[in-house]
Amino acid sequence: MQERQRAHILSSYFAPRGYSRMYALGMQLAQLYLSPFDKLIGFIGEAGSGKSALIRGMFPGLELTNDDDGVYVRPLPLLDQGGGGFKFFSPHTYHVDIRFENGFTQMSVLADAIREALENGKRVVVEHFDLVYPHLGINANLLIGAGEQILIARPMLFGPEPDEIKEAVYASIPYRLMAHTAEDLCEACMPKEDLERCMHDDVKHGFVIAFPDYKPDFDIQELETKVNEMIAAKMPITYVDNNHVSIGDIIHRCTGPRIHVSNTGMVENFKLLNHFIYDQLTKRYLLIGCVGDGAEESLRRLDEHRMKQTDFLF
Repeated sequence: MQERQRAHILSSYFAPRGYSRMYALGMQLAQLYLSPFDKLIGFIGEAGSGKSALIRGMFPGLELTNDDDGVYVRPLPLLDQGGGGFKFFSPHTYHVDIRFENGFTQMSVLADAIREALENGKRVVVEHFDLVYPHLGINANLLIGAGEQILIARPMLFGPEPDEIKEAVYASIPYRLMAHTAEDLCEACMPKEDLERCMHDDVKHGFVIAFPDYKPDFDIQELETKVNEMIAAKMPITYVDNNHVSIGDIIHRCTGPRIHVSNTGMVENFKLLNHFIYDQLTKRYLLIGCVGDGAEESLRRLDEHRMKQTDFLF
């Protein structure tokens, strides 16, 4: 097991947009990559990238000190270790959000607290690890970046460095936010009966809405036109609760309400594939959309892949 962990360098997964899928992915990553010997776990990613959901999936029961509902743990347990590690009931695993805590505590103090916890045999889960790394002097045992993809790295003496993970995930997160917003706009414009039965998958720089049993009868071009009208209207998108967002005056059910652009006008070059794809393996009809530069080319390539798979399956 330990030898397999040492051989691991970098892996990547699509970053799902719903909380339940993020929790499930976190559980999977913990089983595949987390070792009992890992004491310092670093998470890197912008606000709204799903880091907290991933942490909850990987570390069930861990008390996050920067709760999404605005509940912040005080005093910060990491800074209240009791000196020498002898404080009774001290936790085995600490959590700290460096970006948030740096507003109250100097970075050098946070770095010293992390080192003290590690020396006392504790595990520390650090959000925005890239910010504290220059003051810490040691890399994480496991680095996890959240952008359009989830990157999992096991740094060795020569890297990868946190900034390398940061560069990759920060560059890709706008596509994830745009894709999720476009996905929800499609849902808001499609017939209710299709909305109630649809499921979701992922593609690079886009999304997949899947329909089991039978093909929807709505017009894809008409749906694309309606969505582009909502994009052109530059409607504000705001968090309502853990299951809803508001798109202008519309309250829309959403499983990842924090993973959006703030305005529909920020969705760039939205395109839908002009026909449904039938997935022989899952027996579902797929509606595929892409955003950003090269959206049409991305759809063309996805359709070509589909045609090759169809030839093979038949």
